[in-house]
Amino acid sequence: MDYLVTLAIPGQPVRQIPLPCGAYLIGRGADCALRLDDASVSELHAKLILTPTDAWVEDLGSSNGTVVNAQLIAETTRLLPETIVSVGATVFRVQPRAAAPGPAPAPKPPSAPAPEPAPRREAPPPPPPPDRRQAELRRQVKGQLHDELVKRLDLKRLATSAISQEELGRRVRETLRAILAEVTARGALPRGLDPDALVEELYDESVRLGPVERFLADETVTEIMINGPQNVYVERRGRLELTDQTFMDEASVMAVIERIVAPLGRRIDESQPYVDARLRDGSRVNAIIPPLSLIGPCVTIRKFAKRVLTAEDFVRIGTWTEAIAGFLRVCVLLRKNIVVAGGTGSGKTTLLNVLSGFIPHTDRILTIEDAAELRLNQPHVVRLEARPPNIEGKGAVTIRDLVRNALRMRPDRIIVGECRGGEALDMLQAMNTGHDGSLTTVHANSPRDVISRLETMVLMSGVELPSRAIREQIASAVNVIVQEARLADGSRRIVAVSEITGMEGQQIVMQDLFAFRQTGVDGEGRILGQLGATGAMPTFFDTLSARGLSLDPALFQPGGAA
Repeated sequence: MDYLVTLAIPGQPVRQIPLPCGAYLIGRGADCALRLDDASVSELHAKLILTPTDAWVEDLGSSNGTVVNAQLIAETTRLLPETIVSVGATVFRVQPRAAAPGPAPAPKPPSAPAPEPAPRREAPPPPPPPDRRQAELRRQVKGQLHDELVKRLDLKRLATSAISQEELGRRVRETLRAILAEVTARGALPRGLDPDALVEELYDESVRLGPVERFLADETVTEIMINGPQNVYVERRGRLELTDQTFMDEASVMAVIERIVAPLGRRIDESQPYVDARLRDGSRVNAIIPPLSLIGPCVTIRKFAKRVLTAEDFVRIGTWTEAIAGFLRVCVLLRKNIVVAGGTGSGKTTLLNVLSGFIPHTDRILTIEDAAELRLNQPHVVRLEARPPNIEGKGAVTIRDLVRNALRMRPDRIIVGECRGGEALDMLQAMNTGHDGSLTTVHANSPRDVISRLETMVLMSGVELPSRAIREQIASAVNVIVQEARLADGSRRIVAVSEITGMEGQQIVMQDLFAFRQTGVDGEGRILGQLGATGAMPTFFDTLSARGLSLDPALFQPGGAA
């Protein structure tokens, strides 16, 4: 779709300029597509971004600012066909060509701000696509500055020397500022590039984790994906976004990976081209490099939430309801063995952490994880973490080893971060031999699929058992399955709560107590639906009063309190 820009410059006739989709610089500079010879306009004043669906304007740090509908803007702003933009003394309006077939009247600057309409809840607009030409220019400049930094400072020697991290950072910053001062004095720094921003970006790439540093500090970002040096994606509110951040080259990405894995005593090279690690804050990291990756080094960082979510947070964001939270709390207090199931990224570990918060403070709890993510507030918690093999391929301690060892540590509850192999057999045996009230997670797409997954994992233990014996172990060990899913709109919700009731012949019998029913999609693409009761009563309902607990029977009636 093309656009029509109606331009009104004082002392000149009104002009209409057709423009295709793209990014256009506005200012006094010779490189600007919309050049305005006006002292009130900066060399690079603003940028107009035209996409097939929307028009946007962004101020580039101009001295007088960019005004939209008589309001100074501080961030990229969406333009409607009736929006008036002021750049210095010049005003313009941007309209789709289909909406403006004939000459449009010249826009006039508004004399006073129009009264704002009542606030309306809208989904945040998608960010404009990054300007690839500007990103490439920035990458080239950063590469040249980094080469000069390496010439003046032996970064590898300094990083491994006895100097502190603070001293290393100070030397790098001082050297970078000196280099940029020399480049700026020669007039060799391209216009539109902020020297202070370049110092911070180069500092991050040289000493810290490069362009991803800003996303690690951004609480709205939940996952960071580096697909080679030129493409950095992030996940916000369950949706992926391509950012304007890039690395200088593949060597820069490799340097970041080395800074992550080296302190943990792990390595990544052609003989071991992938690695799992974690950052100091607990964020999980996976890296894979050529020759396995055909697009260059790839890094995936799943961020560790700075604040532990609570049951109340889950109610607020719609993961579950207060009634479901109350039911699962009773299940934990009754020492029911619970399996949390779901796909990758569905929020299983977060849900497991919330359920663990219901465990009484008098219990001794052992947590077993590949990477320590659970954060429990109880006073008596022993945390165990698996260990990968060392450089010689020896010394590995698996989840299964830790589960076996945990049985000798007098646990009241065992929490396994995830069962994915032979440890499932040891976990089932622990649940069946007095360690009830245990919790774990499993990758599965439905409660019924959990049974098949557990059966397969038991077979992976190497112990040859008949199918019926395995199913009997599962039926007597697992009491409740909580199924969580990541829906199409990016939200994470509990979609089923099921109870295993026993065996009939060769099959495990289970019943859904609660199920999520989708009713539609709203105008903003959000899933509409409700987690409601199916009408089935849990088999342990009659035992609640003997344990000093209670639940409203209406909770299990369709259309009841759930």
